[in-house]
Parts: sequence; C-alpha cells; structure tokens
Amino acid sequence: MSKTAETAAPIHQLLADRWSPRAFADRPVEKEKLLALLEAARWAPSCYNEQPWSFMVATKDTPRDYDPLLNCLVDANKLWARSAPVLMMSLAKLHFDYNDKANRYAFHDVGLAVATMIVQASVLGIYVHQMAGFDRERARVDLGIPDSHKPVAAIALGYLGDGDKLPQELREREQAPRERKRLSDFVYGGGWEKPASFVP
Repeated sequence: MSKTAETAAPIHQLLADRWSPRAFADRPVEKEKLLALLEAARWAPSCYNEQPWSFMVATKDTPRDYDPLLNCLVDANKLWARSAPVLMMSLAKLHFDYNDKANRYAFHDVGLAVATMIVQASVLGIYVHQMAGFDRERARVDLGIPDSHKPVAAIALGYLGDGDKLPQELREREQAPRERKRLSDFVYGGGWEKPASFVP
C-alpha cells in the first residue's frame, strides 16, 4: 500500500512516503538493520550532548523480552501490534548528568532520536508506528525502569504487511488518506497566529 503525502512544498521522497501502518508482515527484521536503526538514533542531536534516550527492544524470537513489552500496551494496540516483529519503548532520562538538574529538553531529544531512527528505517524499507496507548506504571514495574527515567512511547516496527487482514475498523483507518494541518495553521511570523509572510 502506498500512502504518499500530498505536500505543499517538495520534500524528500522518503519523508513523503513515510507513514505509520498497523499491518506488519510476518518477516523478521534483520539484526544488522535493527542495529542500523539504533545507530541512527545514537547520532541524534541533544541538549549538552546528554543523549537522554534509552530503548527497551525485543524481537518476536525472544518471547521472554517481547511479551512484557506487548503486555504493557492497551488492548486496542495489542490487537495489531502483536504482528510486529520488533517492539520497543523509548525512555527519557529526566536529569542532566553534568549537574543533576532537571532536563526539560529530554522528551524533545528522545523525539529527535526516534525521528532519526524512523528516517533510517524508511531508507531500509522498514515501517515504524509509535503509540501513546500503553500502561506506564506496568512498564515501570515489569521492565524494571528506574525512577530516573520516564517511558515516552511504545514503538512497533517491521516490514509492511497486508492491511486487508486487519479487523474492519482498523482496515478503514489503515486505508484512510493521510491528513495534516496547513503550514499557515502553525508557522507564524510577526506574532502569535499571524502566518509567516512566506507561507502560502
């Protein structure tokens, strides 16, 4: 299935083609490709180069690691995410190493790390779907996450599967056109909610 974005300005084809499916193929992600995704995340920029991200990662061939991640998801996400060959959870370290003060940019930087991971995934033909729907307290207990870190998002990734095999409601969401706000809705110039002069 192709869901290429209709963009207001030309962007790289990898970015236009990226989307978050719920249908994943029954095909493992090769170890070297999984390592490439994590290496891409490793080289993301961060405030003071703190690199406040961590990732819990599990593949289907290690159920003792995979099942606890799957079981943290809300039921609506378990329904489709269980087909993904790889599950992850992104985590943010809440304080700077160098002075132990609160790092208010940690979530921003974790997002940057995941974004670079997603770009690398797109290069390799791998699809990524991030989820807010998971039980953070269960994750903290079942995965042994320390208080110094906070779960940010659950992540399913793998090769694109057949959306027609999803339940009807999910199939409709899978096939729906992609939508985004217009640039003028969020790109401001001389004041709040005043569209920048160069935005059509």
